[in-house]
Amino acid sequence: MKETFRDTIDVRKGEELDKEKLQKFIHEHIEEAPAGKLEIEQFGAGQSNLTYLIRVGEWEAVLRRPPHGPVAPKAHDMEREYTILSNVNPIFPTAPKPYIFSNDHSIVGSPFFIMERRKGIVLDKEFPAHVPYQSSLGRKISEIMVDQLVELHQVDYTKTELLNISRPDGFMERQTGGWIKRYENAKTEEVPGVKELTSWLHKNIPESPKPAIIQYDYKLNNAMFSEDFREMNGLFDWEMATIGDPLADVGVALCYWLESGDPDELKGGSGKQPITAKEGFFTRREFLERYAKKSGIEVANIPFYLTFSYFKLAVIAQQIYFRYFKGQTQDERFARMNRAAASYIEYALLWTKGL
Repeated sequence: MKETFRDTIDVRKGEELDKEKLQKFIHEHIEEAPAGKLEIEQFGAGQSNLTYLIRVGEWEAVLRRPPHGPVAPKAHDMEREYTILSNVNPIFPTAPKPYIFSNDHSIVGSPFFIMERRKGIVLDKEFPAHVPYQSSLGRKISEIMVDQLVELHQVDYTKTELLNISRPDGFMERQTGGWIKRYENAKTEEVPGVKELTSWLHKNIPESPKPAIIQYDYKLNNAMFSEDFREMNGLFDWEMATIGDPLADVGVALCYWLESGDPDELKGGSGKQPITAKEGFFTRREFLERYAKKSGIEVANIPFYLTFSYFKLAVIAQQIYFRYFKGQTQDERFARMNRAAASYIEYALLWTKGL
């Protein structure tokens, strides 16, 4: 008999939703949802927005809302992510279909949106027990990850509403300055190397290739694969997506694509090898080479994009720690995020020397 596995957890304490109000909202606004008792579980991965599985009988959907407490300006914008998915799903079906957005705080305590539930396998720290690993599987997954990124970057966005919420001209200049400002706003202590790194970034911004839709958080555990791993049947977490420099997207993908020789701090400090370090998976260089060949985009400036992407990770980690430092969250997962931020700063400096 085929083993089943659960991809959710019980809702964490302090992150519960009001079942009665949510059930009433679903009944009034989503025709596909049947009458019946509402069940709620939570997707445990992720450290940003809160994501829930909502179920009525056999009908399932996914609800997204911001984290509790104050959030950084322009961050966790549920309406923006809903708009992105509404425009991307029809032209890039790997993105889930959104159902409805609500700005009514009385329902779950914040703005939120509900989208379709996709089913498949999400790879995070290890393969599910029922999946026998072979190196050929690692190579297949690597190829799918690259090819889906290329496909996204080749989608014609010019007739979508994404143009109304994006400014592709001067994208990297604004991104560089904006993320440096975000770091300063979330700073809790002096970290060696920050001034050197931010100065280097300002001085080395390259000329961007033709703009594209970028997901901007492209990593293995945001992708969902079919049970036979023949295709990617879901790509999630579109809150940072925009129209911009496709190599910025590649930089993000590469900095999440860990190798066996990377420092333990980048691997989460667990001492375990990440999935992408298994035999058969592409190296970062192989990932980049396939992307360049498939997309036709010149990638000589990739060291800048990798440096910037590691700095972005540092900022995100620091913003998460800032919320913990200020008592805005009691989630103990965040207690050491300042150390993660410092490690990303250190590693970003190494990438200024090249791939």
